[in-house]
Amino acid sequence: MANWSALAPLIQQVGRSMVVEALRAWADARRGQDDVGDPAACAHWCAQRLAAFTQPSQRRVFNLTGTVLHTNLGRALLAEEAIEAAVMAMRSPTTLEYDLEDGSRGERDDHIAPWLCRLTGAEAATAVNNNAGAVLLALNALAAGREVIVSRGELIEIGGAFRIPDIMARAGCRLVEVGTTNRTHLKDYAEAIGPETAAVMKVHPSNYAVQGFTKSVSAAELVPLAHEKGVPVIEDLGSGTLVDLDSWGLPHEPTAREAIAAGIDVVTFSGDKLLGGPQAGLLVGKRAYIERIARNPMKRALRLDKVRLAALEATLRLYGDPERLVQRLPTIRALARPAAEIHLQAERLLPAFAQALGQGWQVGLKPVRGQIGSGALPVDLLPSFALMVRGKGLHKLAAAFRQLPIPVIGRIEDDALLFDLRTLDDEAGFIAQLDRLAP
Repeated sequence: MANWSALAPLIQQVGRSMVVEALRAWADARRGQDDVGDPAACAHWCAQRLAAFTQPSQRRVFNLTGTVLHTNLGRALLAEEAIEAAVMAMRSPTTLEYDLEDGSRGERDDHIAPWLCRLTGAEAATAVNNNAGAVLLALNALAAGREVIVSRGELIEIGGAFRIPDIMARAGCRLVEVGTTNRTHLKDYAEAIGPETAAVMKVHPSNYAVQGFTKSVSAAELVPLAHEKGVPVIEDLGSGTLVDLDSWGLPHEPTAREAIAAGIDVVTFSGDKLLGGPQAGLLVGKRAYIERIARNPMKRALRLDKVRLAALEATLRLYGDPERLVQRLPTIRALARPAAEIHLQAERLLPAFAQALGQGWQVGLKPVRGQIGSGALPVDLLPSFALMVRGKGLHKLAAAFRQLPIPVIGRIEDDALLFDLRTLDDEAGFIAQLDRLAP
């Protein structure tokens, strides 16, 4: 009788039912073949099949694309404090909606609202699952069944075919376009505001830039007009940020505090982009409007769970000490990293990189310019350095890098495979697996 004990470790690892399923697949695949009854061959085949099936589909990768906040690769990396807070929330019951003072039901926004108000100067704050949800909720709560005025130059589309006109329709609003693609004046808004106007909306063009003969209306101009007419102003900052990026030599991006200081009534922005936290849509502004938004029944469908709230609160706490953000927040650290430091890293890695690739490739360093990503500062590029490979078969080589235990994702540009090192913080792990590159 054949010895099938080789299957025991598989049963221990994945369970009997999955092993039985693999055995049936083996029998179907090898029916009529000489090795169908070979225990060793069967165990090996089943082990490979089960390993492929049970491998997590979401895997760690090295993001060497040159885009720091790469939407397809998960955007912001969380700070250690946020990771620890999320793990605690996953492992234990928490005070998600519980008031320890009197033992009554609490409000989950209370975990993040005080910090958001402190950091932006807003009267009140709430949060939902992403910024698209924040925009949808604000429009539905404040303007359903009525008109919302937007400049034609701000009718943006972002990734995933998310368009402002479409989200307005889903929110139950009627879009009123003013101005032209490149020029909108204050009088355009003034002439459009009427009895059916529920809000005026500004949308930060975070993923493109209109240059040349242009004109837009600032919040400082628009807010007095809207308030005189009794109409609130909503501003979607897109990526949004809580600090002035100029501090680290980066181009200026509008902050939530600046929008609030300009008198904007409701400001929406993301938690998982420039802010460097978990995926979230943040809403800050005047108390009366934020309370209306928080009471909207749609809020429950869009609300954050305890894990993301814990990570978000921990991230916001870091902003209480802005001088140390560059050390403690991975997103800011990557964005602020000096090109000279990246150049030194590239020189350290180049010999081992070239040796791993072997003969037949032209390997070197190349100064490159990367992107912040996720729609932030689209025309402002980050000076960096990349490991460069030239030769025939670059697409196959790029595929081989993607097949490494920790896949390495670069980009092909100008007949070269580039690995931008701005976001590489694990040199040892990167080098250690290069000897496993397929020939």
